[in-house]
Amino acid sequence: MLKKDIFESCLVLYPMNEWERQNEILRQNTNPYNREHNKFLRGFYKGTAEVTLDASNRLLIPKRMLDEIGAGREIVLAGQLGKIEIWKADAYDKVEGGDESFALLAEKIMGNVGKNDETDKK
Repeated sequence: MLKKDIFESCLVLYPMNEWERQNEILRQNTNPYNREHNKFLRGFYKGTAEVTLDASNRLLIPKRMLDEIGAGREIVLAGQLGKIEIWKADAYDKVEGGDESFALLAEKIMGNVGKNDETDKK
């Protein structure tokens, strides 16, 4: 399944098993009879396309979706936790933060992973 990313100007390609996992998360956390949730769900699924490999194992990305992110012939495929992001090449090169910025973010997010409360108190 292919859809526009929520936060960035890129597309996100999900294998079917990950797409089903995402749908299960949505089912557990939304109520389609709640107007706000319904609006979110509509936005989440808007423009979504099912894509498959052709006989030559090529993936045809709908032009309307490439147009949405301003991509031409050069794109970047970037893997990320069970999905692939598809970026306009020069936009991917400008993704915020340099090496130092990323290092600080990594430390902030991952610096305490695996530590238990006992270790944190010392």
